[in-house]
Amino acid sequence: MPGRTGGRRDGRARAPLGSRPAGPRRRAALARDTTVPVRPTGLERVAGRAWRLLAVAVAGYAGYLIVSRLLLPVVAVFVALVVTAVLRPPVDLLARRMPRALAVLLTVLGSLVLLAGLGTLIAVVVRSQSGQLGGQVRGGLDRLEHWLEGPPFHARAGTLGDLRQRFGQLLSTHRQAVLSTAVTGAGWVVEAVAGGALALFCAVFFTFSGERMWGWGTSLLTTRTGSVWRRAGHAAWRTFAGYTRGLFLVAGTNAVLVGVGLAALGVPLAVPLAFLEFVAALIPLIGSPIALAIASLVALATRGPVTALVVLAMIVVIGQLEGHVLHPLVMGWAVRLHPVAVALAVAVGGTLGGIVGAAVAVPVLSVGWAVFRELRAPGSGSGSG
Repeated sequence: MPGRTGGRRDGRARAPLGSRPAGPRRRAALARDTTVPVRPTGLERVAGRAWRLLAVAVAGYAGYLIVSRLLLPVVAVFVALVVTAVLRPPVDLLARRMPRALAVLLTVLGSLVLLAGLGTLIAVVVRSQSGQLGGQVRGGLDRLEHWLEGPPFHARAGTLGDLRQRFGQLLSTHRQAVLSTAVTGAGWVVEAVAGGALALFCAVFFTFSGERMWGWGTSLLTTRTGSVWRRAGHAAWRTFAGYTRGLFLVAGTNAVLVGVGLAALGVPLAVPLAFLEFVAALIPLIGSPIALAIASLVALATRGPVTALVVLAMIVVIGQLEGHVLHPLVMGWAVRLHPVAVALAVAVGGTLGGIVGAAVAVPVLSVGWAVFRELRAPGSGSGSG
C-alpha cells in the first residue's frame, strides 16, 4: 500500500509521470557541460597576439601607402584640424552673443588680417634693414676672419675669403641643378597654396559644425559601434586640441624670448628670426634648435663670434626652459607621453615623411594613445574639447 505521500515502502521517491531515468549518453553530456574549459598554453597566447600584431602592422603599412599617395588632401585636413583647434575657443566665446556662423566669419577674417599684418611687418623690417645688412655681413666676416687667424685656431690668412670664392665657384658650376631645384620649389609653392585654400575651406566647416558632422558619420553605424566611435572621437579631439593649443602657446613664448634676446644683442632681422622660431617650434625637439642655429649664423655674420656664442648660450637656456617648465606645465595634462616616446616618434616620422612626418608624428601618437586609454575603460565618460 502506498503511503500518504504516494512514495514506495522502501522510501525511494517515485519518478514523475512522463519522465524517464537519465541514460548513459545524457549523463555523459551533463558531465561534459560542467567540465572546466581548457586554458590555452603560453605558446598559443603568444601566437594569437603575434597574429594580431601582424594584422595591425599590415593595416598600418597599407594606411601609410594610401596617405603617401594622397599627401596633399591628408596634410590639408590635418592643417584644417590644427586651425580648428586654435579658432574654436574664440568662436565659442563669440557664439554666446551672436549666431555661430557670424562668429566663425569674424574669427576667420580677424585671423587672416592678423597674419597679413604680421607678414607686412616682416617685409617692412627686412626692407628697412636690407641696406645696412650688406655692410654688417662684410664687417662680421672680416671680424670672423681675424678671430680665426688668432689663437687658438691660427688659421691661414685669407682662409675665409678662399671659402667664399670656392662657394661661388660651386654655385656657378652647378647652376643648372640650382635652377631645377628652384623650379621644383616653385611647384611646391603652388601645391602649398592649393593645400592652404583647401585647409581653410575645411576648417571653416569643422569650426562651424564639426560635432554635427561627426555625429552624422557615427549615426551610420550600429548603436553599439557608433557609441564606441563617438567616445573614441571625443577622446581624440580632446587630446589633439589640447596638444595643439599648448604647442602654439609654447612656440609663441619661445618666439617672444628669442625676439627680445636678439633685439637686446643688436642682431639684425630679430622679428623675422623670431617668427622663424615660432614656426620651427611647432616641430618638437628639433625645430627650435634649428631655428636658433640659423639665428646664431646671422649673429656670427653680422655681430661677430662673441655675439654668436651668446646666442648659442640662449639656445641652451630656452631649450631647458621649454623642456622643464613650459612643456610640463602647458602640455602635461593633454599629452601623457614619455620623452623617449616623443623622441622616437619624431625620429620615425622624420624618416618616413620628412619635415611633414616629424611635425605630425607626436600628435598622431598622442591621439592614438588617448583613444587606446579611453577604449580600455568601458565605463568612463568623455566630453568634447
